[in-house]
This record gives sequence, C-alpha cells and structure tokens, in this order.
Amino acid sequence: MITSAPFFQKRGSAGKPSILSEVAIMDPDGNIVNSNISGEIVVRSPLVFQGYWNLKDENTFRYNWHHTGDKGFLDNEGYLIYEGRLSVKDLIKPGGENVYPSEVEDIILKHPLVEDVCVIGVQDEYWGEAIKAICVLKRDTRLEEDLLKEFVASKIARYKKPIFIEYVSNLPKAKDGETDRDEVQRIYNTDCK
Repeated sequence: MITSAPFFQKRGSAGKPSILSEVAIMDPDGNIVNSNISGEIVVRSPLVFQGYWNLKDENTFRYNWHHTGDKGFLDNEGYLIYEGRLSVKDLIKPGGENVYPSEVEDIILKHPLVEDVCVIGVQDEYWGEAIKAICVLKRDTRLEEDLLKEFVASKIARYKKPIFIEYVSNLPKAKDGETDRDEVQRIYNTDCK
C-alpha cells in the first residue's frame, strides 16, 4: 500500500504516503514540484516492484523513481489527489508493438510547420490498431501527409509513424490548457481506411 488514510479523513484524496513509501509529483523534466502543482505521481518504496522480467522499460523507471503514469498533486497537508492518467502511459499497439503517443507527438512537434498535435490509436483491419495524428498546422501553411509521415519515420522507428493524419484548425483543450485527450478520442477516433 503506497498511501493510506482513515475512511473519509479527506474526501477526494487517496490519502497520505504510507510509512514505507515516498510519493512525489514530478514534472516532465524530472523535477519534483511543490504542493498543489499537478504532475506525474512517482513512488519509491520497497513495496514497488523492481521491473519487468527480461525487459527494460525506460518509461516506468526514470530518475530513480517508479513512474505511475497517473496525474495528480499533493496538497498542503500532504494528501495525494488523483487527477487521472497521463498521456505518456497511453499505449498504442500496432501489430503488437508498443508505441507511446507522447513519443510520436514529440517528433511531430519538431516539424517546423506543425503547431499542435495529438496522437491516438484507431482500429485498423490489418494492424489491429494504427497510429493516427490529429495535427494543427501553423497559420497559412500546408503539409502533405506523406511528407509528415516520412519526417516521423526518419526520426524514430518506422512502425511508430502515423498511418493516418488529419489536419484540424484546433484541438479541444481541458481546463488546465492541456489537450483534452478523451475529447480527441471521441471526435477523431472514427473508422480509418
């Protein structure tokens, strides 16, 4: 048990770190953030597993912390408030391979004509699941889909490039200003052919 608290001690919280656990909130650069700032929930404890058998997973263990893939914050009293899953833990499995949307998004955002992007998995007859990138281009620019696909394939493994690309004027945002991934899934996860 990583956190614990008497029932209803603080409604809406997951409790405080247990005696054998260290819980913190980390930003994407590996910095521990202050109270009431959202980030990834990370844990150190003898209760946390040490890794996957014969598999190095750089997304789970970084900066000497176990990364849960969950978003949250610690309030001023040290209670953990859970806010949902992080996109980095979303997983697309084209042809049985593991692809993290955030990795593909990071590459797409390096293209000089792309302003914003959200990568999702969509059903695909051949691969089972395929990668779809919903992109916002910079104003008054155009970019052929094949050129963007090849740009991504030149930077990371080819199986991680998007099979489908859709250009939109903007992406739905959550209250915190981040892309609302659930809404993107709802709107753009349509049959792709």
